[in-house]
Amino acid sequence: MNRTVRLAVAGVCAAAVALVIGMVAGGAATPRVIPGLPDEGTLTRWMVPLSKLSMDAAGVVTIGLLLMAAAMLPSDKGLLGKSGLEYVKAASWAALAWAVAAASTLVFGLSQSMGQPIGTILGGNELTSYASQTPQGIALTLVVLFAVSIALFARGAITVGAAGGLLVLALVTLLPPALTGHSSSSPNHGLATTSVAFHLLFLALWVGGLGLLCVHAIRSAEKLPVAAERFSRMAMWCFVGVGLSGLASVAARLESVTALFTSAYGLLLVAKLVAFGVLGVIGWWHRGRTLPALSAGRSGAFLRLALGETLLMAATVGVAVALAQTAPPPVDVPTDRAFDLLGYLMPPPVSVGNLLTLWWFDLFFAVLAALLGGLYAAGLVRLSRRGDRWPVGRSIAWFLGVAILVLATQSGVARYAPVLFSVHMAEHMVLSMLVPIFLVLGAPVTLALRALKPAARRGDRGPREWLTVILHSRVLRFVGHPAIATALFVVSTYALYFTPLFASAMEEHLGHIAMTVHFLLSGCLYFWVIIGVDPAPHKLPYVGRLLLLFVTMPFHAFFGLALMSMGTVLASDWYDQLGRTWGDTAVGDQQTGGAIAWAFGEIPVLIVLIALSVQWWRDDERKARRADRRADAAAARTGGTGDAELDSYNTYLSKLNKRAAGKAD
Repeated sequence: MNRTVRLAVAGVCAAAVALVIGMVAGGAATPRVIPGLPDEGTLTRWMVPLSKLSMDAAGVVTIGLLLMAAAMLPSDKGLLGKSGLEYVKAASWAALAWAVAAASTLVFGLSQSMGQPIGTILGGNELTSYASQTPQGIALTLVVLFAVSIALFARGAITVGAAGGLLVLALVTLLPPALTGHSSSSPNHGLATTSVAFHLLFLALWVGGLGLLCVHAIRSAEKLPVAAERFSRMAMWCFVGVGLSGLASVAARLESVTALFTSAYGLLLVAKLVAFGVLGVIGWWHRGRTLPALSAGRSGAFLRLALGETLLMAATVGVAVALAQTAPPPVDVPTDRAFDLLGYLMPPPVSVGNLLTLWWFDLFFAVLAALLGGLYAAGLVRLSRRGDRWPVGRSIAWFLGVAILVLATQSGVARYAPVLFSVHMAEHMVLSMLVPIFLVLGAPVTLALRALKPAARRGDRGPREWLTVILHSRVLRFVGHPAIATALFVVSTYALYFTPLFASAMEEHLGHIAMTVHFLLSGCLYFWVIIGVDPAPHKLPYVGRLLLLFVTMPFHAFFGLALMSMGTVLASDWYDQLGRTWGDTAVGDQQTGGAIAWAFGEIPVLIVLIALSVQWWRDDERKARRADRRADAAAARTGGTGDAELDSYNTYLSKLNKRAAGKAD
């Protein structure tokens, strides 16, 4: 048995032991069985967490293999090296195991949900119904489908871009099962859902990256110092992300700090937090002591510490699975349907004061705003330290856009948007037609290209090279075409509101996030075509940009008029369930939202016209200066003015003068 196999066996054993201890300590291993009520049996009771542990482990291994190939090992002009190809091929088998474990979880999950032993449910159609109609079954079915897709496509992946795309798909595949568990039933389900998603993503990158780094150190020391240094930088951000998302998750599930020590769920959380703290100390030790030793060629100390950290991480994953099988302590929540749907009580009647004071924390958009502002500020600092200048107007535009994004997603607007269609429409207009204008004028891509350093190794891909690849990709060239960008900006609005998509998005927190992100991205894409400063695959002349602007804006006015003339309520089931007793009727509020959509277009059009005029004027100035420089250079070479037409005219006048002088003589 080689060292890699021994490491895998040790990791599995550590995770399994932690799972068993957690199940026993949390009470999930020995639940109270009431005579006469359904009981799934001991086999299902243990196979559900074991299947979930296998599913999580296979997913983490798949992510670690793809991460190692796509980002941690150096590449050669976009092609995977020998080790990278081996890791991608191994990811194909790991993804297949992931699919099998998800299928096992699906079967035993059905047994648990029905309260019947596994042998009594396999003969009927219950499995098909469970997999296609229940949230948990649909989530596991998606994992099976996505994992099989990863397994198939990984067989032919030879480029870093393909490995990176598979890595993104693997990270997405992690999310569905977790987002249909305790998080979806928490009182503050919005915060719980988002925090679990962030927690899983950061933890999978951290655990998978470290595990495969140990495997690589055992198999081959090729480029190990480079891979270890890259993982160390990533692990620092993963540690911060796991910690903050974990705190948010605890805050969403527990109503007091004392619940950490007075419930089985809280005690398992404490155990997980202790393991997390130890991992942070080991990571700090790695960065300060073992990385320099590794660079000096002493890999033994690094490997021993990394192996210990890997085993502790595996045990932490086992505790997390046991935690998922343990019910959180009961929380006293109001018996109010609006609270069940929103995560907070129905707010008081809307007013300007309430919109400005009743703020509501949305973790996803808070993180997005922090990243947008923080990364832009980091780019400015790097340029300043290098002595380079950056236009102040671009910085003002960017941070103004981020500030408006925060107001639209964190203030009372975010609290009232799910309750009132009119406030929702105002938020939609701001996010799709106001925030993108300022973000686009901030030229973030140009700043990143100037601030990011090229990869240290020629032919390798660092952040700057990845950004360049994305800018030149076929996908961005397609969606960045003016016709496609305009269609996405206009047609998607009609497709969302005049189909059942709007009702579905309002009923699910993830659907609401996806809808809001679409508003923001489609707006950024459209205004990038119109007033974008950053490099774009297609550049329209300024007259074409004006025409595109004036052709597009009436569609939003027509949309507003259509809403104002409707007599039926969009997503009526959602608004009826909320039971709002104040304010205008649902139809009247919807017509108000239509009026907002109809009138709002004048504000962004005015801003865009001002920006476009300034850009056009500056472009003419640059062209004039360029022409003057060419003329001066040509004049220096030929002795003329440098302007061909002017020189020809001067020659003509000279000939006429000579002819007149000859006749006079």
